[in-house]
Amino acid sequence: MSTDNTPQYDTPDTPQTPKRKRSAMGIIIAIGVVVVAAIAYLLIDNIRSRKAIEEAIAEKEQLQLDYEQQQLEADYKALNDEFAQFETSRQAIMNDSVKRELTEKYEAARLQVEKLQQELKNQKTKSAAEIAKLKDEISTLRALLRHYVEEIDRLNKENEALRSENQEIKEQNSQLNSQVAETSRRNEVLSERMTLAEKLNVTGVALTPLNKKGKQEKNVKKAVQLKVTFTIPQNNSTPVGEKTIYLRIVSPSGQLLGNGGTFTFEGGNVGYSAKKTIEYAGEEIGGVTIYWDVNTALTAGAYTVELFADNYRLTSRSFELK
Repeated sequence: MSTDNTPQYDTPDTPQTPKRKRSAMGIIIAIGVVVVAAIAYLLIDNIRSRKAIEEAIAEKEQLQLDYEQQQLEADYKALNDEFAQFETSRQAIMNDSVKRELTEKYEAARLQVEKLQQELKNQKTKSAAEIAKLKDEISTLRALLRHYVEEIDRLNKENEALRSENQEIKEQNSQLNSQVAETSRRNEVLSERMTLAEKLNVTGVALTPLNKKGKQEKNVKKAVQLKVTFTIPQNNSTPVGEKTIYLRIVSPSGQLLGNGGTFTFEGGNVGYSAKKTIEYAGEEIGGVTIYWDVNTALTAGAYTVELFADNYRLTSRSFELK
């Protein structure tokens, strides 16, 4: 009988091995759950933080838009107050077409601004686009006001220039009236000489307004020419030869029409409207005509026609033109 000297070892208990594996797996799963929970918490916290940031930014933007709206409303009020300052100037030129056109444009723009302001007040949330639109409308209003002020200033300057021009015309008329008065005085002194036989006589003096076709014009305001006609009768006592006849046409306001120049009369210079040179042989000359081209506005009333020749006033006639 032989003896087995091989060492004998205890064999591990096989049922205990799966139990240990399950324990390790549970730990791993628990760790995984904790990690997933932590990640989920971080994600949720990150979302909440981002949402809070976005809400804070949106709130800040709304506050900024509210502030801009308030600033724009203040600008609009200032523009309206400035526009109201020109009420007196606007009334002074109420009939001016430019003024009316500018006022209509300004009022239309102002109503559009007020409409946008009301819409923004009714909205809890403003948008940058709406505020930008209001800015544009107020900029348009500001530009219109600036242009309006410039036009008002221009029109006032024109009115001032017209007033100065009217004053100058009044002074000229006053001087003319003085000259007419002086001429009348001289005419009285010369009245005896007018009766001398040697004086050139005229008869049948007529004043006729003409239109563009050379026909008689009933409305003197539309006339383009004034025609003066007369007849020089036979007078053997009048020296024969070349005669220059000077025509003066005086308007209803006492102003000499035209600027033909001056001629010497009784030692002074007298203005005339037109002149004509004829050859006088002592015989009658009928249908003598002198034209004056209209170069100023004519009005209805009494026009005075005066004819001079050889240092004599030949005639002075008054004609009522309509």
